[in-house]
Order: sequence, then C-alpha cells, then structure tokens
Amino acid sequence: MNNSEALPTNALNKAIVLIGPMGVGKTTVGKKLAKVLRVPFIDTDAIVTAKYGDISKIFEEQGEAVFRSFEEDAVAEAISSPAIVATGGGAVLSERTRERLKDKTVVYLSSDGRHMGSRLKNGNRPLIKNGLDDWRRIYDQRRSTYEAVANFEVMVSGLSLSAAVAKIRELLGV
Repeated sequence: MNNSEALPTNALNKAIVLIGPMGVGKTTVGKKLAKVLRVPFIDTDAIVTAKYGDISKIFEEQGEAVFRSFEEDAVAEAISSPAIVATGGGAVLSERTRERLKDKTVVYLSSDGRHMGSRLKNGNRPLIKNGLDDWRRIYDQRRSTYEAVANFEVMVSGLSLSAAVAKIRELLGV
C-alpha cells in the first residue's frame, strides 16, 4: 500500500496513541500520520484547552493535580473512538490513564534531546522553567514509564517527519 491509498475503514478499529516527552513532535507526527491514514487526529492538550482554558493558567491558578485530572478525562474521551491521539508529555503519569491505554496501540516517540533546545525556546510549557535542563530531568524521570506503556518505540531524533510516519506505519503494519 502506498501513501496515497486510503485504509479500509475497518483497518483502524481503535485509537493509536502517541506518547513521549514534551516537544518531541507527538502533535506534528500525529497530524501527518492521521492524514496519511485518513483517520481523525485528536490532541488531548487541545481538548483540555477547549474545555478549561490555557494550560499554563490551569497550572498557575489551579495546580498540576487539577490539570492532570482534566488530562485524564481528555485522554479517556480521545481514545474512545478510532483516531490518532497525541497526548501531553505527562499523561502517562496517571495510573488511570495507563490502565485505559492497555488495550490501545501505544507508540512512544523517543528522542536523544539534541534538537529540544530550539523546540522549547518559544513554547509556553509550565514545567520547563530552566529550559533544556528541566526537559532532560523530566524526561529521565518519565522514560521508564513511556517504555512500560508503549507497544512500540520510534526514535525520532534525526528522522524527517515523513520518515517518522513511515516507521510508525511499518511497525503498525498499515
């Protein structure tokens, strides 16, 4: 099957969930993968923002625990139907979310961190106050959880967007 062919509607019968550290490209890869597979794309951060407002403000005014609760609900909603789903970097911290992902196809987008400095520069990420140092610390803390939750890992460092999407399709057999 080449990239221009549509998958049969029954070929993707559950959500394919992208997890990994913030800034790794889950949304970018997810949008492209969804387009190629001709299925919906859902970003859980977009659900939270649409329902509750700016994520940085939620962190600032209500705290991380409230945000994580909103995020749990957003993930549950996003994975309830077939789609490509991009999660926030910390979504897998929730035991409820990890439990919900057990019957889904989960792809962990990993990184060596080489390009993260430029990706994080213009972002408004509430947990990144000290730039790349914070990113590395958080990633190191979460790495084993990403690995435990995922069915597949794709190292995206050094891959073009098209190559990352092709690798995921290859691993998924679609």
